[in-house]
Amino acid sequence: MNKEKEKNVSKLKIIPLGGLEQIGMNITAFEYEDSIIVVDCGLAFPEGDMLGIDLVIPDVTYLKENIDKVKGFVITHGHEDHIGALPYVLRDVNVPIYATKLTIGIIENKLKEHEGLLKNVKRKVVKFGQSINLGQFRVEFIKTNHSIVDAAALAIFSPAGVIVHTGDFKVDYTPVYGDSIDLERFATLGKKGVLALMCDSTNAERPGFTPSERTVGRTFDTIFNEHKNTRIIIATFASNVDRVQQIINTAHAHGRKVAVEGRSMVSIIDIAQTLKRISIPQNTLVDVDQIKNFPPEQTVIITTGSQGESMAALSRMANGTHKKVSIGAGDTVIFSSNPIPGNEKAVTKIINELLVKGADVIFQDAHVSGHACAEEIKLIYSLVQPKYSLPVHGEYKHLKAQAKIAESLGFEKDKIVILRSGDVLELSEDEAKVVDKVPCQSVYVDGLGVGDVGNSVLKDRQRLSESGVVIASIVVDEYSGTMIAGPDVYTRGCIYEKESEEILEGARQELTRALNSAFDRNIFDWGKLKTIMKDTLSEYFWRTNKRRPVIVPIISGV
Repeated sequence: MNKEKEKNVSKLKIIPLGGLEQIGMNITAFEYEDSIIVVDCGLAFPEGDMLGIDLVIPDVTYLKENIDKVKGFVITHGHEDHIGALPYVLRDVNVPIYATKLTIGIIENKLKEHEGLLKNVKRKVVKFGQSINLGQFRVEFIKTNHSIVDAAALAIFSPAGVIVHTGDFKVDYTPVYGDSIDLERFATLGKKGVLALMCDSTNAERPGFTPSERTVGRTFDTIFNEHKNTRIIIATFASNVDRVQQIINTAHAHGRKVAVEGRSMVSIIDIAQTLKRISIPQNTLVDVDQIKNFPPEQTVIITTGSQGESMAALSRMANGTHKKVSIGAGDTVIFSSNPIPGNEKAVTKIINELLVKGADVIFQDAHVSGHACAEEIKLIYSLVQPKYSLPVHGEYKHLKAQAKIAESLGFEKDKIVILRSGDVLELSEDEAKVVDKVPCQSVYVDGLGVGDVGNSVLKDRQRLSESGVVIASIVVDEYSGTMIAGPDVYTRGCIYEKESEEILEGARQELTRALNSAFDRNIFDWGKLKTIMKDTLSEYFWRTNKRRPVIVPIISGV
């Protein structure tokens, strides 16, 4: 009877909807019978060819189609690549959110910016060691260390077995805030039996251990001692609360006042202060407007813009458009972060601008990662002892590097599964098998529009940036079907002005011939006429200057 009952046990489905092709947009659904829970809901930042796109968020079509099953979002920590898509996704998938204290605080601040969401979305703060029951699942929050306070790993209990999801983590025995990672709990889970480990792969290629966050504090102390006679400006991630804490500690120890600049930086520090996740000595923090009242060598500015973002505070300081702070000779600028892959060019541009202005720029040895290196990953595997290895969080090369770590620990290849976003993995004691694929396209956010810009629009924008636009207009008598005005041809960003008149006159003549031929053949349908206009001009501009501008035909009727 027991064997028969075992055969009837449903399999657990694990469905990553993002986060496995890049570092960003992390979101994974876990499904067992009538229950779905979703771990994280992050965004990605647009790549260079995504012209005009503000953010990229995951496709949650599968969640919308199965909304009756979805029990809630379980969030590991408060970074944008894990929470940034929530305000957009919650419009269609409005279910409760479960997270630790600071993470909920940051999420609530984001929801305030989107009308009605803060009021309509249920939220629950979960403590480390506490479990929540969500349908067929029980989820326990486990203390970890990362570059933001209150980061959690998850033990996901299902009838099919226990899944341990590390979230983003490192093993830090001397954290700036709170306790070290709860290795004992990982070990206890391992002894009881873990079906699969989903482990952070970001630094899997790096050997050894990630240094403690406190090492950056010692670096800051050295830099402050070496630059006693300059103003110090430090750029870092707004969400790196531990880093901000160390900057404030060092500034206070050296008798400096601290100003904070950048909307996200100000916001997160306010939240962290309110929730007592950061400690700021009395009379240390001053408004950026007051910084001019103190000698430069007695001040520190903490700012956003460490990734070279064009509109961030540091960029505006560097190019002279910031209203309150200008940077020049006598300033020391510290980049306390590493460039995210793809941002290297933007960061280098800002560094060059600062150097030209005479600032001393420090961009090495002032940062440590918040992600585990190879030896820490091995430690977690050794404690958890999972049956299956499911690498997560990173590009394919990162996932592959973790797979090699698992192999070095004795895992057989069929027990290591590298998933792609959209894969439906069925998991049981007997096997791990990808059985299906769900919709998993990137959704683009452009201003107030969500999902209304597709690949065809991006291709047009790319063509506009490369070859410009040509606008052709005619006026047609609706009764006789004859052309009574035009064609007029205008261009922007396509041809050099001095050459334009001759080329445009040639375009008008060619278009006139093509349209007259169409009318002679009794073609009066506007759709067909527009196609003729586009084809004629496209062929003409390719023949004359080897360019393919976007052609916009306009027909007016009188």
